[in-house]
Amino acid sequence: MKPIRLLALALLLPVQLATARDATLPNIVIIFCDDLGYADVGCFGAKDYMTPRLDRMAAQGVRFTNFHVAQPVCSASRAGLMTGCYPNRIGIHGALGPRNTHGIADSEMTVAQVVKQKGYATGMAGKWHLGHYTRFLPTHHGFDEYLGLPYSNDMWPLHPELKPGTFPPLPMIEGDQPIKVGLDHKDQEQLTTQYTERAVKFIEKNKDQPFFFYLAHNMPHVPLHVSDKYRGKTARGLFGDVIEEIDWSVGQVLDALERYGVAENTWVIFTSDNGPWLSYGDHCGSAYPLREGKGTCWEGGTRVPCIMRWPAKLAAGRNSDSMMMTIDLLPTIAALIGAELPKHKIDGLDVWPLIAGRDGAKNPHEAYAFYYENNQLQDVVTGDGCWNLQLPHTYRTLGGRPGGKGGIPAKYEPRKLERAELYDLQSDISQRQDVAADHPDIVKRLEAFAEKTRADLGDKLTKREGDGVREPDRVSPAAQLLEPPCTYRD
Repeated sequence: MKPIRLLALALLLPVQLATARDATLPNIVIIFCDDLGYADVGCFGAKDYMTPRLDRMAAQGVRFTNFHVAQPVCSASRAGLMTGCYPNRIGIHGALGPRNTHGIADSEMTVAQVVKQKGYATGMAGKWHLGHYTRFLPTHHGFDEYLGLPYSNDMWPLHPELKPGTFPPLPMIEGDQPIKVGLDHKDQEQLTTQYTERAVKFIEKNKDQPFFFYLAHNMPHVPLHVSDKYRGKTARGLFGDVIEEIDWSVGQVLDALERYGVAENTWVIFTSDNGPWLSYGDHCGSAYPLREGKGTCWEGGTRVPCIMRWPAKLAAGRNSDSMMMTIDLLPTIAALIGAELPKHKIDGLDVWPLIAGRDGAKNPHEAYAFYYENNQLQDVVTGDGCWNLQLPHTYRTLGGRPGGKGGIPAKYEPRKLERAELYDLQSDISQRQDVAADHPDIVKRLEAFAEKTRADLGDKLTKREGDGVREPDRVSPAAQLLEPPCTYRD
């Protein structure tokens, strides 16, 4: 009998070891805000309101001051985060609305699908914005559960700039089905609370297994809405109230991780999808000291606040000026948990040595490319974040004029950059002084990188077609005309 018992133990041992290894996998929470500017968090310079929970998160973790999104606009930015690809590689440009027939292809791999390889529970609450609600939803791309809006919260008939019928009524989706259609102001006031409660519930339910949760707030995208808990609380008005409620939300998530005993081994990432929508004035935030904001490839459009906390792995109270981009999160997560990357090409690289602050760590990218509009390559930045070459293009600006008031935007004016301009971001973060004439070698190096990028991804500005782009999936043209069925859940 002894040999048999020994054989049984030997057979059981690998299972037990595998279970032990799985127990060490980190939980991952990504909190993604909408239109939150670089200076909209207390520890990044916010004024007239407070973000004590985010500030405490930074004190307990790492504040990243040179963190970027792939494009300065909603859908494209989210596509980069979810797939590790430049969004234009996978056919996602701009902000997709109910009238768009395309979305993220089934063949693309999301962060949720990466962690699924290792048995993670996956959930999401909030804004998805990667395709038409009839076809492209989180539950079709690796998420076990979903509650949220398929689009931006301004894509609804009650927005002051939109005439009734411009868009179908905005649906709240549970799983892959609408549970309420045509959200009114009262519904929107509860979005931040509703998403937060779903995140806390998910953490409680999955505390005994590795989990990944993506909390994608609709705020502070206009139209701004806040619950009674925070209405009228700040000197900054409605915008400040909204940010303080987001800060409350982050605190609720962090408290839940502590309460259920999983905080030590949970990697929490807080950031934004692009810079502030400056034309909205008192209803938008600030990118100070950066130039411009959302909808431009200047630093104020793509550089966003980022805070990460992981007590088991990240030393507390550190500041990092290492450049990285949201496309780097997917391959970094895959490397950390031992998951396979997709077979197709992605653009992000493992930047864990930078995140962890290892001595001598260097960004593995030669440079990063920044696209906007319909596949326009507008600027490139060296991987170390030191040099920014703005390529000739037309961008929008307020030209020093103030933004609008009360939710009504001021008008931008177009401005054309006639020739490439070089900026030293270490000494000139505000991009005020073109130093191209002083550094022709750096200009030449970045222009060569831009040419390689054009050959791969194309560039409408120079009429180039890329060899490495992939098509998105599409719904039938008839589907874009469908309004969600009017079903309600109490």
